[in-house]
Amino acid sequence: MNFQKFHKEFRVNDKSFLSTNELFDFSNELPAEVQLFLAQWFDEKTFIEVKTSGSTGAPKTIKLQKKHLKNSAQMTGAYFKLDAKTKALLCMSATYIAGKMMLVRAVELGWHIDIVEPCSNPLKKIGKTYDFCAMVPYQLHHSINDLEKIKTLIVGGGAVPFDLLHKIQPLKTKIYATYGMTETITHIAVKKLNNHALEKCFFQVLEGVQISMDERGCLAITAKQLSDELIVTNDLVALVSENEFEWLGRFDNIINSGGVKHIPEQIEKKLESILQQRFFIVGVNDKVLGEKIVLMIEGEKDQKIVNQIAELTILNRYEKPKEIFFIKNFTETATGKINRMKTMTQI
Repeated sequence: MNFQKFHKEFRVNDKSFLSTNELFDFSNELPAEVQLFLAQWFDEKTFIEVKTSGSTGAPKTIKLQKKHLKNSAQMTGAYFKLDAKTKALLCMSATYIAGKMMLVRAVELGWHIDIVEPCSNPLKKIGKTYDFCAMVPYQLHHSINDLEKIKTLIVGGGAVPFDLLHKIQPLKTKIYATYGMTETITHIAVKKLNNHALEKCFFQVLEGVQISMDERGCLAITAKQLSDELIVTNDLVALVSENEFEWLGRFDNIINSGGVKHIPEQIEKKLESILQQRFFIVGVNDKVLGEKIVLMIEGEKDQKIVNQIAELTILNRYEKPKEIFFIKNFTETATGKINRMKTMTQI
């Protein structure tokens, strides 16, 4: 086999390697998905096959060029100034692109990476500090009392809830939200989440990434180092500058109610400070309006919440939900995101 080389400083769980064979032997002690990815990364193919999360459609498998994954790793390292010997923690599954890219960064940049089993609080039993880590919002929520062990944290896979956003403000850890998808090889933009004025924070693209909007108002991404083609998304955005944007919501979630178009995510933003449990806004068919706005709340029915929503002044009369449904448990995707369409089938 024509194995690719790895950075001479590359370490996994404090162990260095003289050859890929040594690495493969050691990988038998690692999670199966890590072992599988390392075998794929060092094989003769110029691409890897990656599963999408399925949060905005049916999960699918796509091919990504290894050269593009390498470029993505270099871009992240440059943006956060993470050189060789960076101490990193992988606490996400390597089944999906976020976990795979933590491994690629370690291999290509010479990081010292520790691999632990994905769980709600991966930092709880750890007695050392790390320069860099990636988590989903659920892990951030459960790890908040141990975040002093991480210097820089990126959070992806979903929006950080309103209450959690305020809890992380005084923390010394530098916490960033990421924007990206499998097709962009994880993040192409980041925004700071703590220790700043929240209302003035926008996503900032990484070096070499160009952004524009299509006729729908959706983000289009040009990044030759990550993709040979223009990537057109279904994400509605507002361009702030040539390298900054505000994410507004998903085009495919738009609700056309009585001829007025609503972006559910913008209504959800207004409700974040009111509702503590998980919720989302969705449109359902209506004979009169075409579609009506419906609020889905996770948990047991609570009449106090229903009354509170009815009296809200932060929602105009067109935005107020016509119905409110309480669902005991939302349906989730394999990566822990709310699957809106499948959750809807419960009503």
